[in-house]
Amino acid sequence: MRSARRGPGKDLGLKITDIGEFGLISRIAGMLPRHPPGVLVGIGDDVAVLEVSPGGVLLATCDIQVEDVHFRRAWITPYQLGRKVVAINVSDIAAMGGSPAWALVSLALPRDTRVEFVDELYGGMQEEISRAGGAIVGGNVSTIHSRVVIDLFLMGRADPEKLIRREGARVGDRILVTGTLGDSRAGLELIQRPDLKVDSAHARRVLDRHRTPSPRWREGQCLASSGRVHAMVDVSDGVLSDVGHICRASAVGAEIRLSDLPVSDPCREVARAAGKDWEDWALTGGEDYELLFGVAEDQADEVARLVEEETGTPCRCIGSFIPRDEGIFVSAPGKALKKDLSRFRGWDHFR
Repeated sequence: MRSARRGPGKDLGLKITDIGEFGLISRIAGMLPRHPPGVLVGIGDDVAVLEVSPGGVLLATCDIQVEDVHFRRAWITPYQLGRKVVAINVSDIAAMGGSPAWALVSLALPRDTRVEFVDELYGGMQEEISRAGGAIVGGNVSTIHSRVVIDLFLMGRADPEKLIRREGARVGDRILVTGTLGDSRAGLELIQRPDLKVDSAHARRVLDRHRTPSPRWREGQCLASSGRVHAMVDVSDGVLSDVGHICRASAVGAEIRLSDLPVSDPCREVARAAGKDWEDWALTGGEDYELLFGVAEDQADEVARLVEEETGTPCRCIGSFIPRDEGIFVSAPGKALKKDLSRFRGWDHFR
């Protein structure tokens, strides 16, 4: 059996910045068992799927929030932060069509942290997880020298016959997305540049989308129950990056139509005020936590109608999955765009 320990050689002195976040994940995956007993889905999807009994599965995911990396205390209240740390984990469960159930929280705090910070943080976490039908059932606390670290581990339930993974997209499938794109990036712009002159209602909309996103767990369950979705992810890193996840897992390419991206008026207004391109925010902004999924061409309209009727959330067709050798690209009549985006990875923590 090959040892997981790497000896000296060509990797000696290699830094994480040399390989990036996704290279690091691949390296870690290569040191772990490929198919551990009872693991139906492991590294490489939104959520691990674990067989806990014949015909029964448990979903498991975790996500971390690190002060001055993911958030700044001056930009978000502890209550809002609590809601967000739960929401981003619930979104992963939603992307498989599952139901959130139990959460564990690891919390590392500087010694001078005020108790009310913890009270408000847990108030936000409790409110958000209750909305999704789950509960916080335990965790751990520790001291840390400087910055707050919150790591939430979430488990969920799912019907194994209805699970939706990243793999499964087919050439010709339409690419649909729930809600609107770019709002979270617009909210971040307003936080960084509070002097921008925009409509107050529009400002509240994008700030809320950034600080307290609403995970699409009802929509995910509706899509799973339909039995018509071939592949799905949540839009956490940005549309181009997350489409790329499906393409790599499914061995397909993708065409995204710029003119069909669902972008709200508040996002457009903030982009104009900031002198920025709302199209870039919609494609690469990330943290919208919408669901992006592939459906057969002849069923796309019906699935979109079903989701809107059952949840009130509109879905928009933004492109198609195409043969792998055609790459991943954005099309727009009359615009010069970089065509092949197959290597686009989106946000990378280490680069």
